[in-house]
Amino acid sequence: MKAVGVFPAERRYEVIDHPEPGIADAHQVKLRMLEVGICGTDKEIVSFQYGNPPEGSHYLILGHEALAQVLEVGSQVTGIQPGDLAVPTVRRPCSVATCAACRGGRQDFCFTGGFTERGINARHGFMAEYVVDDGANINLVPAALRDVAVLVEPLTIAEKGMTQLWQIQQRLPWTQNAPDQPRGTGLRAVVLGGGPVGLLGAMKLVLEGFDTYIYSLSPPGSDLARMSAAFGATFVPAETTSIAALAETVGNIDVVYEATGSSSLSFEVMKYLGTNGAFLLTGVPALKGPKPVDADLIMRNLVLKNQVVIGTVNASKQSFADAIADLAQFHQRWPNAVGSLITSRFPIDNVKEPLSGHAGGIKSILTIA
Repeated sequence: MKAVGVFPAERRYEVIDHPEPGIADAHQVKLRMLEVGICGTDKEIVSFQYGNPPEGSHYLILGHEALAQVLEVGSQVTGIQPGDLAVPTVRRPCSVATCAACRGGRQDFCFTGGFTERGINARHGFMAEYVVDDGANINLVPAALRDVAVLVEPLTIAEKGMTQLWQIQQRLPWTQNAPDQPRGTGLRAVVLGGGPVGLLGAMKLVLEGFDTYIYSLSPPGSDLARMSAAFGATFVPAETTSIAALAETVGNIDVVYEATGSSSLSFEVMKYLGTNGAFLLTGVPALKGPKPVDADLIMRNLVLKNQVVIGTVNASKQSFADAIADLAQFHQRWPNAVGSLITSRFPIDNVKEPLSGHAGGIKSILTIA
């Protein structure tokens, strides 16, 4: 079968012929891959910044944002049938018996670092014609979301982050919104970054009732102001608006949702986080050496303004379920805005064009079938 293989030792990647997998366990499911999203992680892997092949293999099959159709199920699989649309989870648990997170099915909080991730770390990914996985890792998707369901995995980043936010902010012994209003009503949020993760996070914040501002450079060919307004957010162009001016426009910033991977931008904006505010970090910057940070001001604010900083990575099955439910709401409320996040689709044989970073737009998708 066709697959996209990355050969780190040879510093190359290409479409390869890989053995087609078959069900070898009664709990497994065979999937026909339909679409795979391409993100910054994939581009970093094909630039050989990281990405480890499975043990015994000299290449890694790429891809972790996937939409598939179920082809076959093992005899012990329940609730999943051939023909179902499905999105698989990404991270698999470590094997350390004392890792409470992995043993509890929450490998997104793995203590040991010994986890594996499909398409990223020591486990082949989804950029292939067929995939076999355990049924426990499969999340079913309504047929009505067929055109946008490949966005589920990047949305899980926001889902997990928001779950942690609300758990932590229970420290505040009051609520600002009426019982029949979304729990973010009356609060203000700033999203850093106008890429897929940032825009999906902004949609989640709007759904939660936040007055939401998106602070980003304007990608060529993308009308972020129009798109943001279509789902109830306000776009603030970074080219013409300073961070200080952004903060003055917003007022007390209750939440910052970072989706850029830029440490310089993040710590500059952190200086303007409001009283009792929370800063959600989702980006993973490359290690490029030390950056100047106003550490005294940031530390003073964290203490005197009761602020919190939250790092969030990967996601659990519950976050996938939340993402599917919320994507359905996005699709119902703002169908054009959600659909416009996907700006190009490429066949698997043309994979090098979107992975090169020259495709432009917001989200590129690889079509497998």
